[in-house]
Amino acid sequence: MISPDYCQLMTRYNHWMNSRLYALAADLDEEALYGDKGLFFKSIYLTLNHIMYGDQAFYARFTRSPEPQAGIGDELYGDFATLQKARQDWDQKLLDWSAQLSQDWLNDSVTYTSKVDGKQRTLAHSLLVTHLFNHQTHHRGQITTVLNQMGLDIGSTDIPFMPQ
Repeated sequence: MISPDYCQLMTRYNHWMNSRLYALAADLDEEALYGDKGLFFKSIYLTLNHIMYGDQAFYARFTRSPEPQAGIGDELYGDFATLQKARQDWDQKLLDWSAQLSQDWLNDSVTYTSKVDGKQRTLAHSLLVTHLFNHQTHHRGQITTVLNQMGLDIGSTDIPFMPQ
């Protein structure tokens, strides 16, 4: 389905896009960052927070480490500057994690209980890793749409334009 090389590419893409998105968000005023923009998690800030939550939850499942104690919509860090620093640290953690992946691990599966519906699932790591990347991209797309509506352009979000 997917390979370790694909995972490494996607974690580099994740890091690149998060760096650009957070740099743009850092220049927003409080209303633009924290105000309700009609996103599923209301604000740009809370949507960035939710992306972080998803990364932490899936990383915990992948590494069999403790999952976040917070709920899906809970604020994790209290302010943008702290979230931004945590995002940088987590992106490095994901880069390091992806560098050690094997095809055997991707082909294996994990059993976990979803915090969304409370159901236990057993799914292939490869499927869940694909979902991790799709989840990040989905919510970043929501944010870039709102930024565009505010007259702010993040530029190309295409993998071929990512620095090598």
